[in-house]
Amino acid sequence: MNSSYLRGAASAPAKIREALGCDSSNQWSELGVDVGAACAFRDAGDLRLNNSLERINEDLAEIEGGVGSLLDHNQFPISLGGDHSITYPILKAFAPRYRELTIIHFDAHPDLYDEFEGSRVSHACPFARIMEERLAKNLVQIGIRTLNRHQREQADKFGVQIVQMSALPAYGRTKIHGPVYISFDMDVLDPAFAPGISHREPGGMTVREAIAHLHAIEGMIVGADIVEYNPKQDISGMTATVAAKILKEILGKMICKKEGHRAG
Repeated sequence: MNSSYLRGAASAPAKIREALGCDSSNQWSELGVDVGAACAFRDAGDLRLNNSLERINEDLAEIEGGVGSLLDHNQFPISLGGDHSITYPILKAFAPRYRELTIIHFDAHPDLYDEFEGSRVSHACPFARIMEERLAKNLVQIGIRTLNRHQREQADKFGVQIVQMSALPAYGRTKIHGPVYISFDMDVLDPAFAPGISHREPGGMTVREAIAHLHAIEGMIVGADIVEYNPKQDISGMTATVAAKILKEILGKMICKKEGHRAG
């Protein structure tokens, strides 16, 4: 309900789950991790949201509480959206538990508006809320290609590190120590690879470029979200398949790092 243009992202999680389990591929990530193995990950189910602007504060609280409950049980949540407004309440749950958190944000848009169309919790605003409330220590944005004057001023105000699409590759920007949270907006990808999005912005990343940047992350990934996939705009389930691939690679990276940490 916080989408500013097209609705439909709320139906994405089921489609991503379906694509992840599809027999068209196997469950192995490119890092050599079988994410389909028993106990590799657990599906925590769906949050029950009102999906109503009149009850939006209840939904934001539900997201924060649901993610917080997983964190209380030492889990590393990956959240499937939904539009990008979900990242704000998710980070409200993370902040008390990870004081030195760095967000690595993949997106065509900075989502730094102070407000958008009268809303301060629009999907165009989450990182303004996150940074003004100091819910993360650092914010690195990769793949941006819609930076306007207001959002540039916001980035300067909050000390955001923006890597525009024209500056890629930027593997060095992902070599961050400490806890890392990944926020992956599907529209960071060129619409040729991910047409099922609400805000198509040509000139984006290839799937291969996105995976290479995910694999280059060096910090401990403690959580992630995948957002803004809109099945209503998809073509032959293409974007669902790509979202599942991104999910699989994030899972593989998290498991590799976690197991390596234990071994160390």
